[in-house]
Amino acid sequence: MFSTKFVYCSANRLYPENLRIKEMSYCSAIEAMQSEEKKRLHKNYHDNHYGFPIHNDNELFGRLLLEINQAGLSWETILKKENGFRKAYDNFDIKKIAAYTEMDQARLLADPGIIRNKLKVNAAIENAKTILGLQREFGSFENWLTHHHPKTKEEWVKLFKKTFRFTGGEIVNEFLMSIGYLPGAHSEDCPIHHETVKRNPMWARR
Repeated sequence: MFSTKFVYCSANRLYPENLRIKEMSYCSAIEAMQSEEKKRLHKNYHDNHYGFPIHNDNELFGRLLLEINQAGLSWETILKKENGFRKAYDNFDIKKIAAYTEMDQARLLADPGIIRNKLKVNAAIENAKTILGLQREFGSFENWLTHHHPKTKEEWVKLFKKTFRFTGGEIVNEFLMSIGYLPGAHSEDCPIHHETVKRNPMWARR
């Protein structure tokens, strides 16, 4: 199962430049892009981040936050705004975000550098609070994820919906593929697939 990054639907990663691109894996779709600027943007994420394990709780939370904010939009929009998200959300510091006040919410909703959606902003704050609780119980957000591995996509979605806010099926699927808990981020003939395998992702430990 490949990433849905190239499918133009509510969970799309790319709005394709032509219909042919939606038939491709994310890996192939990037190479087929006509715009060099778009290609560089996606290639940096694809080559250096997508499918690689993350062992820092703040960065794990940050990836989840970005995936949630992508809902209904293209992944390209999120990649362009990533630095804006980092600045607005205190570099994804879970403790700081969990302590955000109504003033912080108003600040975020007025910030053009991020996605100004009240449900998504509230989800970020509430999910940060939830992760603090998971850290107290399991030692870290990563430990919580590891504790529940392995699961099918459907089982993960059920767990995330029970635990977090604004975590639909494709959000959960993309988040877990992007951090190496579910397979499918890269096609098997992609050179980056082999690089991710060297990092011993959770999906490869069955």
